[in-house]
Amino acid sequence: MILIAAFGLMGASAARSQSFALEDVLSAPFPTHLTAARRANRIAWVFNERGVRNIWTAAAPDFAPVRLTDYGEDDGQELSDLQLTPDGSILVYVRGGNPNRAGEIPNPTSDPRGAEQAIWAIRTSGGSPWKLAEGHHPVISPSGDRLVFIRRGQIYQRPLVPPQANAEEKLEPLFKARGRNGTPRWSPDGRRIAFVSDRGDHSFIGVYDLQEQRIRWMEPSVDRDMLPVWSPDGRRLAFIRMPGRRKHERRSLVTGYPFAIWVVDVETGRGKEIWHSPGRDGGFAQYYPGEPLRWASNDRLLFYSEHEGWLHIYAISASGGSPIDLTPGESIAEQSSLSVDGTVLYYSSNRGDIDRRHIWKVSTQGGSPVRLTAGTGIETYPVALADGEHIAFLAATATRPPAVSLVAVSGGRPRLIAPQRLPEAFPEKQLVAPRPVTFRAADGWEIHGQLFLPRGAKPGDRRPAVIFMHGGPIRQMLLGWHYMGYYANAYAMNQYLVSKGMVVLSVNYRSGIGYGRAFRQAPHQGPRGASEYQDIVAAGLYLRHRPEVDPDRIGLWGGSYGGYLTALGLARDSDLFAAGVDLHGVHDWAFRATDFSPGGGWGLEKRDLDLAYQSSPVADISSWSSPVLLIHGDDDRNVLFGQTVDLVQRLRERNVHVEVLVFPDEVHGFLRYESWLRAYRRAAGFFDRFLGAPGKQR
Repeated sequence: MILIAAFGLMGASAARSQSFALEDVLSAPFPTHLTAARRANRIAWVFNERGVRNIWTAAAPDFAPVRLTDYGEDDGQELSDLQLTPDGSILVYVRGGNPNRAGEIPNPTSDPRGAEQAIWAIRTSGGSPWKLAEGHHPVISPSGDRLVFIRRGQIYQRPLVPPQANAEEKLEPLFKARGRNGTPRWSPDGRRIAFVSDRGDHSFIGVYDLQEQRIRWMEPSVDRDMLPVWSPDGRRLAFIRMPGRRKHERRSLVTGYPFAIWVVDVETGRGKEIWHSPGRDGGFAQYYPGEPLRWASNDRLLFYSEHEGWLHIYAISASGGSPIDLTPGESIAEQSSLSVDGTVLYYSSNRGDIDRRHIWKVSTQGGSPVRLTAGTGIETYPVALADGEHIAFLAATATRPPAVSLVAVSGGRPRLIAPQRLPEAFPEKQLVAPRPVTFRAADGWEIHGQLFLPRGAKPGDRRPAVIFMHGGPIRQMLLGWHYMGYYANAYAMNQYLVSKGMVVLSVNYRSGIGYGRAFRQAPHQGPRGASEYQDIVAAGLYLRHRPEVDPDRIGLWGGSYGGYLTALGLARDSDLFAAGVDLHGVHDWAFRATDFSPGGGWGLEKRDLDLAYQSSPVADISSWSSPVLLIHGDDDRNVLFGQTVDLVQRLRERNVHVEVLVFPDEVHGFLRYESWLRAYRRAAGFFDRFLGAPGKQR
């Protein structure tokens, strides 16, 4: 596999017609949930092939990929929570998504039988999977013969064996305790289970002794304790403590929280704080990373924090002291993995390459990080293997989607594991490499983007152009194929639009990740002033002055937060933006703050609702004249479907051209390949009609 892609634009003559089909560029299998066994050189992952999800595995010495499951339909049933037994002989997984507020499991095919979320197991040597129980978040015991899992806010246990034929199992909670109990963590000897008991405004760390059938609480307080991790000897626990939630306090996506690290003696339940953040540096650093707190070798704890302005990983002695920054520089440390012996940290970072990701390693004792992958690719999700000599990861380029790969920890040429060949129809050689561009918003903020130019584009072409805006907003688009499925699809769509002759600019607006905490926490963003909209206007003006672009044919498209910015652009500046495609966007922040959740996830209070409304597309609907296509699934758990229902009625009243594509029972990030295909086909056709073909004026 070639991980180093040619940088810059490929091309000769201008593409005058569509060179490949949309389904071609969406045809590659997409890998997720990469995992490894702790005592065997075996990895496993999920491939999503045009909506058909299956689990694959590969093992030393040859790491030949083998498909384990045999699901055959684009049914929208997710496969997640993959976990191998320590010896790699059995793989446990969850099939089915999480319930909505009504307790309904996602059922995007509207199957009359309904859907379930259940835990399954399968032997890596082959055979049929067996159902273990309804539930989620399974955690296998150190011995590999049992697991605990969550069902309706309680912790259950069962043996990791197929049920006997015709035997009816009545599972009871492992123990009964108030609150919603979760985050179970086995002690190294398998005798105890640490867990979090969420009581609403506070939470406790408990330890359940399986032999004594007793719960002991670890330094209970009025605070929110979370993320317990065991010491290697099983005698201590470390956890994160944040202040308890005040009366009427509302969660905010952008507000930081003070946090502290505690270490307790499990036998006595007593302990002490070993470090606390200098300011309101927690929140994002605890919910965004997969493992925000770890216990490494030499009695050191590793934790994520933004207290020095960037999302970094720090090491600190379990007895206290000053933390060491293991991942220094003006960059973020994103996904990470610890070697089995706890001595080496592997992580993905944009250090020295702000709009890409590469794999790095560093000793947990400290020292200078070493880059393991280089070039113009995108390398993410490192997973340490049991032999201590290799790591698995996902590798992508500007023209090739993520693939499961392997590299020696000493460095060297990465090895492709799967897929070893892309589908014959996949147009790898017809894709373009986006260029990095920067421009400044009206208030001086520097904004990064990725510019996709069609092959052969030249001054005077007067081509239509579209601006793409990611969701989140805590996301970052890259100079290559994205590592998240939602944005991998968006990247494919951008390539498709380029193949049709359009210029595409993907914008990393303020409030996203990758450029430091100050950028992510930019003032007056979203419902408090929509400051990031200045970045979209700046992108529009940048395109308007590109010599290849027709300044009267610039469109917008995006999903979720990108849908919000699409609608905002059409409402405020229809003279700049000629058309837009809005997937499941927020259109009224005040509506969200009162009907979605208290504060809408942004900490909005009653006094903020007027500004929230003024920061919304609906506030400027009187100046909205450009046509729009609105796409939404009505089982959306992130943005109320009512946001689109409300906006459509308002636009119809003003005789604005509005088109709608609705997916009954689909969720926010569409679960079916067919849904993505239909959405993108409609979007491309919409832009064809309202922006026109290259070389033709509207």
